[in-house]
Amino acid sequence: MNPFENTLAFAQSLDAADTLAPFREKFHFPNLNGQQAVYLTGNSLGLEPKAARAALEQEMLDWQNLGVEGHFDGTNPWFHYHKFLSEKAAKVVGALPHEVVIMNNLTVNLHLMMVSFYRPTETRYKIMMEAGAFPSDQYAMESQVRFHGLNPEDAIIEIAPRQGEYHLSTEDILNTIAQNANETALIMFSGVQYYSGQAFNMEVITKAGHDAGITVGFDLAHAAGNLELKLHDWNVDFAVWCGYKYLNSGPGGVSGVFVNERYANDPSLPRFAGWWGHKESERFLMKKGYIPEYGAAGWQLSNAPVLSMSVHNASLQIFEEAGMEALTTKSKLLTNYLQFVLEQSGKNLKIITPKNQRGCQLSILTDENGKNIFKHLQTNHIIADWREPNVIRMAPVPLYNSFEDVWRVGEALKTY
Repeated sequence: MNPFENTLAFAQSLDAADTLAPFREKFHFPNLNGQQAVYLTGNSLGLEPKAARAALEQEMLDWQNLGVEGHFDGTNPWFHYHKFLSEKAAKVVGALPHEVVIMNNLTVNLHLMMVSFYRPTETRYKIMMEAGAFPSDQYAMESQVRFHGLNPEDAIIEIAPRQGEYHLSTEDILNTIAQNANETALIMFSGVQYYSGQAFNMEVITKAGHDAGITVGFDLAHAAGNLELKLHDWNVDFAVWCGYKYLNSGPGGVSGVFVNERYANDPSLPRFAGWWGHKESERFLMKKGYIPEYGAAGWQLSNAPVLSMSVHNASLQIFEEAGMEALTTKSKLLTNYLQFVLEQSGKNLKIITPKNQRGCQLSILTDENGKNIFKHLQTNHIIADWREPNVIRMAPVPLYNSFEDVWRVGEALKTY
């Protein structure tokens, strides 16, 4: 028997029982056509936390009143601002605080990690990734391979879904690892595939890679703040993620980096160095000879982008209060309810996101009327996401979406 009902009263009863419901009031919602929107695109850009403005204003005031002295005498001294975020970010991705640093932007950090962890040899030189990865990952892999004088057509292994399917089989991933073990230098997957919404089994992929002697990293742009991650326990080598999707840190917001602690004190590991990654206690001696700070912080290049990081810090505080375990528990229920409502709509919609391998994103395959359905949702104050050629992505985010939001999607579809 299905536990759900497609009624407003039922949706409101779920909201009344939801212990995370008060967090919805911590965010600003946009208006669409003169009405507060049902916002289902946190997988693309998260909502603005109400606390963000005050957090940013604090740093603006310290800049105004202290000038350069804000580096040491500010309310949150800028000299070690990244430390205010590391522990909170580590809880989001399942890491130790010294394994995480917030810096730069996503693709910048991906390239920095590749400098250290993609070390091709004459025999081991290939990168393995999913086919159809987000373009940033595709371009980064291609350019890194070319940087080493290799041909992407030969050096990049892309694993595609089977004919007629929309997501990857874990079995196919593991078989491809085994078949190419002696030639592969790096496995670089998404945590969640942006188009299909599939969440990859990162623990299993990491173990298989390591058993074959391969370094394993992940782009967690669509996974951080969405899935309950355990990067340290899974023994992942490195990972990167952005702050502006599920982590609600503003357009182009700062990025996060995970570097496994086994590399924490390895100055021999190649890296592109910068002043802010130099050993903190000796940073202002201005001497030659790079000595990396312990842990992921040793990959920093420049002064922290404090204004952007202040917004990120405000959002991470909300995650610390809510807790990833509670968020993912609600996420499963909320996403299952969305699937139920969509299936009850009677429209020609096919969910291509695997039910047992997903976060809160559902990717919905439409027919030739898909773009019209998407526009119809907009006229009914629902902000979803269109991806060519025929997919609508919806992400009911547990921090700020309600069960009533989900029910309203179904009601809008009924009127199409």
